[in-house]
Amino acid sequence: MIQQWLIKVLLAPIALLYGLTVLVRNGLYRIGFFKSIGFSFPVISVGNLSVGGTGKTPHIEYFIQHLQEYIRIGVLSRGYGRNTRGYRLVQTNDHAELSGDEPVQIKRKFPDTAVAVSENRALGIPQLLKTNPEVQLILLDDAYQHRAIRPALSILLTDYNRPYYQDFLLPVGRLREWRGGARRADAIVVTKCPPNLDTLSMEKIRDKIRPQASQKVYFSTLEYGQPYSFWDSSSRLPFSSDLNILLISAIAHTDHLTDYLTPRVREVRHLEFTDHHYFTKYDMGQMKAAFDGMEKAPKVLLTTEKDATRLELHYNYLIGEKLPIFVLPLRVRFLDEQHETPFLDYIQKQLLAFTV
Repeated sequence: MIQQWLIKVLLAPIALLYGLTVLVRNGLYRIGFFKSIGFSFPVISVGNLSVGGTGKTPHIEYFIQHLQEYIRIGVLSRGYGRNTRGYRLVQTNDHAELSGDEPVQIKRKFPDTAVAVSENRALGIPQLLKTNPEVQLILLDDAYQHRAIRPALSILLTDYNRPYYQDFLLPVGRLREWRGGARRADAIVVTKCPPNLDTLSMEKIRDKIRPQASQKVYFSTLEYGQPYSFWDSSSRLPFSSDLNILLISAIAHTDHLTDYLTPRVREVRHLEFTDHHYFTKYDMGQMKAAFDGMEKAPKVLLTTEKDATRLELHYNYLIGEKLPIFVLPLRVRFLDEQHETPFLDYIQKQLLAFTV
C-alpha cells in the first residue's frame, strides 16, 4: 500500500503536466482557435474520460439494434490495433488486423450497417458518406476526446465500479482528461451496474456526478447470452455445475465477466492478456497446455466476442487441435427498461429535434 502511494506521488508531476496540456488543448477549442466541424445530419459520439473498459462497443450495438428500423446508421471507429492506416470500409470477411477487433465484431453482427475505420474522423465521415450516401446517422466510437468534430449528441460512459469522479489523470489514474470534461456530455451513462441496482443507489451516484441542468444520467448493465460454438454459431453451450471452463480474455476489466461465470459452472480458470492483445503462437501453446492440464470432466475454452475476432487469426492451429471453443455474447440493458425506455426515448427525441 505504501509503495503504491509512493509511486503515485512520484508520478503526480507527470500527471499534472499532462493535465495542463489537455487543459490548454480544450481551452483552444473552447475559444475557437482550433475549429470543430459540424455536419448537417446527426452524429452521435460515444466515449469516456478514462482509458478502456466502459463498454463502448456494446452500447454502439445497442444503438444499432434499437434505431436501425427507423434510420440508416453508419459507424466510424479509429480501428484500434489494426496494422493498416487511413480510411477503410469494414467488410464482414475482414480480420482484426485489417480493421480492428471491435469494428469487425460490429460489422459481423450487423452486416447491413456501414462500418468504417479512420484515424481522422473529420475526414472519415465524408468518405463514409461518399460510399454509403443512404446513411442518415453516424455513430462515432470512442470519440469523446476527438474535438475536431462537433457531434449533435455526446454520450459519456463511466464504469459503475470505476467512476470517473473517483479517478485521476494518467499516469496516476486512468483519466484521459480532467473530470470537468464530463460537462461536455449531453448524457452520462453509468455502465456495468448490478442488474438489481436500486433507485436510492442511483440517486447517490447522480449526486456524486452532479449533472448540469441540461444533462441526463442513465444506468445500464451487461447481460450475457448462451455461449455459441466458435466453429458453428448455431451450436449452443448450456452452463452446468460439472462444467470446467478455461476463460481466454484480452479485454479491460474482467471482474464483471468472472463474477458472472463463477457461480454457473464447476471451475473457471483464466488466461488473461492485456486489452486488444493479438494472440501469438506462444499464447496458443499456453492455451493448449492449460486446457490439457484441466480435469477430464466436461471442459471447454470460452472467450468473448471481441477476443474471438483475434483468435480466428490462428484458425488453422485451433481447428487442427480440435479445441472446443465457445463465444460468450453480451448485450446492454438499461435498468429502467422493464416497463419503459427513457434512454431510448431521449435519443429518439434528440434525433427528431435535429432533423426538424
